[in-house]
Amino acid sequence: MENMERDVFTDDDIRKIYSLKNIAVVGMSKNPDKAAHYVPKYLIEKGFNVIPVNPTATEILGRKCYPTLLDVPGDVDVVDVFRPSDQLMPVMEESVKIKPKVIWLQEGIHNSEAEDVARKAGISLVIFNRCMLAEHQRLF
Repeated sequence: MENMERDVFTDDDIRKIYSLKNIAVVGMSKNPDKAAHYVPKYLIEKGFNVIPVNPTATEILGRKCYPTLLDVPGDVDVVDVFRPSDQLMPVMEESVKIKPKVIWLQEGIHNSEAEDVARKAGISLVIFNRCMLAEHQRLF
């Protein structure tokens, strides 16, 4: 994988994010071999309320799956994204409508233009090219 830049957040910034409990996972997968399955599974095991978002599934890991972020009822604190960088823009446009505190782009995902959409909408915590599982294991 190309050497991708990292966001500017400190370990303390990242640590605070894990105090937020409602995590909508965009692109969550039914395939246990994919990070988009085992990362949210890990978060569930650690006590997070993971909300699957994937138009191709009705349920993942025993949880109701929603076709889009706009279909998720209630508050979303963190939008955790497993989508290719070139497919981020629609996800960002949906994200800003539900106003999460954090948008987290998994390892290997970075799109400056899409990230700017979130920042312009007032979402200052846009994490990119980091894995929620790896960072949790590293910090806790």
